Formats: sequence, structure tokens, C-alpha cells
Amino acid sequence: MQIRSRIYGRFLSFDKKVDGAVSFFFKHFGKTKFMVKMGQKAQVLGLEKLWDKGPKAFIYFFLFYLIRDTIIYILIPIWIASFTT
Repeated sequence: MQIRSRIYGRFLSFDKKVDGAVSFFFKHFGKTKFMVKMGQKAQVLGLEKLWDKGPKAFIYFFLFYLIRDTIIYILIPIWIASFTT
């Protein structure tokens, strides 16, 4: 148990040195900070009010999600499946 806590302590100290970038990556795999903030705003404001605040940011938000989800859920599984046939 003590080994685990030492490793975790080292991880936390390294994460603090890089301003939380490592923990952010693990919590929000494949998302930028912009995508996370816009996702939070979409939950709080609703999509229509988010559009009213800034159509350009809204479009970028959905394009980023569209590209990310296409890669993660469509292209990577097809690529992995091509190795099994």
C-alpha cells in the first residue's frame, strides 16, 4: 500500500509541475480545454442560448466534437478491424 501512495504522490507532484495537464488529459481524453468549457456552458445555458452568445464559438465546438468523435468511434475501430481480417 505504501508503494502505491508513493507512486501517487510522485504523480501528483509531477502533475502540479505541468499545471494539471496530465490529470486533465486522463479526465477529458481527447478534449481541449475549450471543448470542456463549451460543454459546461452548453449544459448550463442550453444550446439555443449558447448560440446566441456566439455562433462562431458554437460552430467550432461542434466541429471539434464531430471530428473527435469520428476519429474515436468510427475511424479507429475500422482501423483495428482491418488487422483482424
